[in-house]
Amino acid sequence: MQIRWLSAFFDFPAPQFGDEVTFWRAIAGSTVSPPRGERKEFASLEPFTGDPHLRVQRIDDGDGGLHLDLHLVDHRSAITECAAAGASVLDQDDPMFAVLRSPAGLPFCLNEWQGETVRSRPIRWPGASISIIDEVLITVPRKDFDAELAFWSTITGWAIDNSPPQSDAPASARFVRRDPLPLSVVLTPVADASVGAQVSLAATSVPDEVARHEDWGATVVADATTSVLMADPVGRPYRITNRNPRSGR
Repeated sequence: MQIRWLSAFFDFPAPQFGDEVTFWRAIAGSTVSPPRGERKEFASLEPFTGDPHLRVQRIDDGDGGLHLDLHLVDHRSAITECAAAGASVLDQDDPMFAVLRSPAGLPFCLNEWQGETVRSRPIRWPGASISIIDEVLITVPRKDFDAELAFWSTITGWAIDNSPPQSDAPASARFVRRDPLPLSVVLTPVADASVGAQVSLAATSVPDEVARHEDWGATVVADATTSVLMADPVGRPYRITNRNPRSGR
C-alpha cells in the first residue's frame, strides 16, 4: 500500500478540548479549520503554508492521546494488508476511514487521501527559534518492540535510517521520511507497560523554543542532551528536539 500523506491526530477529552486546541494551535503557529464530522468533533490545524498534517478530535470517553492517520488512495484494500500484518480492525463501517490497532495496541486510522501534497514550512518565531512539529514518536514496551517494528516496516515499506543516532535514545528505530510526507515516525523501546505516541518538534534553538512553550503553559519534565521532554497544560507529553526543522535531521 502506498501512503500518500500522514497526519498526527490529537484526541482531546471534551472538557479539555477548547484549551488544548488553543495551546496546540499556538505552538504549531496555525489556524483552526471549521469543525466537521457528525458531531462537529473533528478539525484541522491549518498551517500558513502547505497542507495540514495536524488534526484534532473531541472524544467523550477516556484520557485521550495521539494517533497516526495514514492517507491512501484506496484505504479499504489497505485494511486487509494491515490485518494480514498483525493489526486488529476496530471499525471499518465508515466509507472514508477505518480504525485499527497495531500489534502492540496503538490505535491508528486509514483514511482516503484528499490530495495533500505540500509540506508546510517551519515557522521563524520572534527571537532565534525556527521550529515545526514534524515527528511522531511511538513508545513501545520492550517485550513488544520487535513485533511492532516489523509491523510498521511491513505496512509502510519505509526503510530504517541507519545513520549514527542523533538523539538521546540510540535504541530507537527511525524511519526514513519520504517526500512529500510531513512527518517522520520513530519507534522507541521503553519500560512502560503500554504503547503510546507523542509529537516532537524540530527546533534551531531549544532554549528559546522551551521558553515560548512555557509562556503558553507548558512545563519541562526532563532536560537531556539533545531534547527536552515537555508536558502541555494538561500533562500531555511531547518533545522539543535539536534537529534541523527543514530536513528533520
